[in-house]
Parts: sequence; C-alpha cells; structure tokens
Amino acid sequence: MTTVIDDAPFTGFHRRLSIACSGGPLLDGYILSIIGTALIGMTAELNLSTGDTQLIGAASLVGMFIGGALFGILTDRFGREIMYTADLVVMGLCSILSFWAESTWLIVILRFVLGMAVAADYPIATSLLGEWLPIKQRGKLLGFQIIAWYMGSVLAYVVGYLLLTFGGNGSWRWQVASAAVLCAFFLIVRQSTAPESPRWLAEHGKADKAAALVEKYLQVRVDPDDLVEKHSEQKGSLRELFGPKYRKRIVFCCGFFVCQVAVLFAMLTFGPQILESFGMPSGTWMDTLGVGLISLVFLIGCLPAMRLIDTVGRRPTIIWCFGLMIIPVLFIGIWPSMPAMLAFVMLCLYAFFCGGPNVLDWTYPNELFPTHIRATAVGIATSVSRIGAALGTYLLPWSLHHLGMGPTFLYAAGLTAVGFGICVWGAPETKGATLQSAAE
Repeated sequence: MTTVIDDAPFTGFHRRLSIACSGGPLLDGYILSIIGTALIGMTAELNLSTGDTQLIGAASLVGMFIGGALFGILTDRFGREIMYTADLVVMGLCSILSFWAESTWLIVILRFVLGMAVAADYPIATSLLGEWLPIKQRGKLLGFQIIAWYMGSVLAYVVGYLLLTFGGNGSWRWQVASAAVLCAFFLIVRQSTAPESPRWLAEHGKADKAAALVEKYLQVRVDPDDLVEKHSEQKGSLRELFGPKYRKRIVFCCGFFVCQVAVLFAMLTFGPQILESFGMPSGTWMDTLGVGLISLVFLIGCLPAMRLIDTVGRRPTIIWCFGLMIIPVLFIGIWPSMPAMLAFVMLCLYAFFCGGPNVLDWTYPNELFPTHIRATAVGIATSVSRIGAALGTYLLPWSLHHLGMGPTFLYAAGLTAVGFGICVWGAPETKGATLQSAAE
C-alpha cells in the first residue's frame, strides 16, 4: 500500500482538519461542565430535588455510553461524512431547546441526547483525523484532542461565572444554550475540510473517489488500488473486534481508559470536597481556585506527553506515567492527615503525570485497529470509559463519607495500579508506524 498519506507534508489543510475535529472533545468538556454552573439557577427556578439534579448530571454520561458504541458502529458502516456534521446539528438544537425547558424530564432527555451526540463525535472525528494525518503529526494531533476537552471545560466555567455574575441565577437558560454558539462555529470550520476519509472510501469500493480526494487536498496523484488496505474479508463487526485478533487490543484500550478516568473525573468533580477534607476552607475562593489550578495542571501535563509519545514512544510513556500516578495517591492514602498544602501538591503531581494516558486515550484506539473497525473501537473505548467516570463520581463521595480519606485514596491507588498492570501487559509500540502497519 502507498504511504502517500502517511508521508505527506504537514499543511494548512491538516491544521484546519485538526481544529475542526477538536470540536467534539471541546464540546464534551464544555457541555459536561456548563451544567455545573447552570444547576445553581436551575435548582432555584425549577425547584429541583437532589434526585432531580443527580438525574440531570448523569443523563449526559448515560447518553455518552450509548452514543459512543452505537455511532462508532454506524460510522464504520455508513462513513465519516454522513455523521460528520449531523452530530453538531443535534448538539446545537438540543442546546437551543434547553433554553425553553420547563420540566426536569425534558432537561434530562435533552441532556441524554446531547451526551449521545457528543460521544458520537469521538469515533467520527478522531477516525477521520487519524486517517488523514502524516506519521510525524499523528500522535501529537490525536493527543491534542484531550487538550481541547480541558479548554472546553475551562471555557464553560468562565462563561458560567460571567453569566452568573451579570445575569444572576436566571442566566441558567443562556448558559445551557451557549453551547449552540460553539456548534455553529465548528460547523463553519468543518465546511472547509475533507468531507470523507479516503481510506474508508477505498475500503467500500470507492477507490477512484478516494484518489481524487488525496489529489485535491494533498496535491499528490495516487493509484486508487494502492489505497485499499489488505485485511480479512470481514467488513467490521463487534464479533471481529472482540475476536482473537483484536481482543487484547480492545481490552487494553478500554482497561487503561477506565482506570484513568474513574479517578480523574471523581477528582475534578469533587475537588472542593477533597480539599475541604484536608482542612481547606469550603465554599470560598480557595477551594474553587485550588480545583481550577489542578485542572490547569491536568492540561499542562499533556504538553510534554505529546512530545514524549513521538520521541520516547507510546509504550514507555504510558507505562511510566501510570507508575508515577500511583505514588501521590498512595502517599495520600497512607498519610491522610497530611497538611492541606502538601495534599494539594500531591493532587497536582497526579494531574501532571496523567498527561501520558490523557494524550493516548484516542491515539491508541485509532492506531491499533484497521479502517473497517476503527470508529467502532474508538466508540467502544469511549463508552466503556464513561462507565468508569460514572462509577468514580458516584462512589467517591460515598467512600469519603463512609470509609474516610485514607481508604478512599488507597482504593484509587489500587485502581491506578491495575491500569499500570494493564499497560505493562498490553501497551504496544506504534511510534513511527504507518496507520496500516500499526493496525496489523
């Protein structure tokens, strides 16, 4: 097979495509975070109970679980182009409809559909991006998607804070509707990028059209037959994904993803309560600023990791990072009465070391599977990771209340150690490999 795509020079087209494809992760971070500030006014105006707020908070995660798996399969079957903008249209409409919501159940339904659409964008956009990127930029720009997630989360808190400050509690409707502005922006950006993956087209008997797209966007002529990947006669299914050839890979991708986000989401969601347990005043700017700084460190940790996966390699980066992530949470578990500032430093160290798994969350699933099941694999990994996120956010407050800080963080260290073991067992090295050879 020709390496014209893998060896192509990095151009403005790749930059535009990378920005367009970052829309899904950015909107994920924004939509999941803006509800936190919106619930302040929503609870008062709609007289929400604790159970109502739990339903609203969980609805998008449940939607993501279903949407990732379902739309990953559909993307491999019907193509990236059909799903490429439809998910953004759905996100925009649900955000706008949320403005007029008057009942808890309508908000829950809209949040559920929003979650499905956000999760759908991961297998769609990351597969499309990975199938166009040159080797040298593939790991870095697939890893950039998690940075887009943190950017969306930070933007949501900024927008929510400004609207609460100047609009009061009644601004919650504008907060939930504000995601439609981002949807419109990325819809416009996506119109100037490639409509379909040439690899997917070649896989589905449209090699001539694939070659035309390569020539249009990369200015290189290619024999259509050279774009067809050599693989089994199967055309993609869950049975194949979990069959002997790919079983270890999908278990690895799902396993390390779950072990990472279960602790990460719990830490970000209940950061103020954790810091309060160490003696930091609650309900003040101190605990909010502390969680904000920890979130910033999560983002900063991704920057060196993006370089390390292309220099040191994927396998040593994720193994060493998971190993180092164990140390600070284990230290807190052993010494739960440590000073608040030292605990804050330990949480920041965990956030920084988490950079390696963060940038490989979508890099590995896109590299380890061939075109005909790539989006399915990304969707399954995303869906399973949301189980970990939901369990982490559900169990952490219960554990802090019933077990205490020490045992809670010892369990977190144990789960991180499981992730370390999964990486030692299953993490392959794909640095410098073409997309086809990495999948083989």
